[in-house]
Amino acid sequence: MRKTNNLILETAIKVLLFFIVLYSVYIFTAGHYYPGGGFIGGLMTAGAIVLLLITYDIKTVEELLPVNYRILTAIGLLFAIGTSAGSLLFNVPFLTHAFGDVHLPLLGKLSLHTATLFDLGVYFVVVGVTMTIIQTIGEDE
Repeated sequence: MRKTNNLILETAIKVLLFFIVLYSVYIFTAGHYYPGGGFIGGLMTAGAIVLLLITYDIKTVEELLPVNYRILTAIGLLFAIGTSAGSLLFNVPFLTHAFGDVHLPLLGKLSLHTATLFDLGVYFVVVGVTMTIIQTIGEDE
């Protein structure tokens, strides 16, 4: 059964959630050149999911987002460890950043960075750990 708190809150969350997640992705991608990155982007995404938890109950949010946050944390750790330890395979110092330019047909010139993969790992870890903690505290069964 779906728990309804407030019609105004349910309507507002549909708009707010989109903008919060969109800004979270922007903060994540701008992290190379400006303040931001995986940590703050992950916190903003977790905050958006918490808004869903405030609006609806835990069961409804689990139906909307069927994500196992512990597995998400493990995937994030694999990304972070893989990209950081990958530098050791090429006999360069630990956490050395590599990048290159690629030309894609629809997107044009695109710069790829290993730091983006590391930040993606941090993003997944932050969302996974934060939501695991919040769900553990919020469960009443």
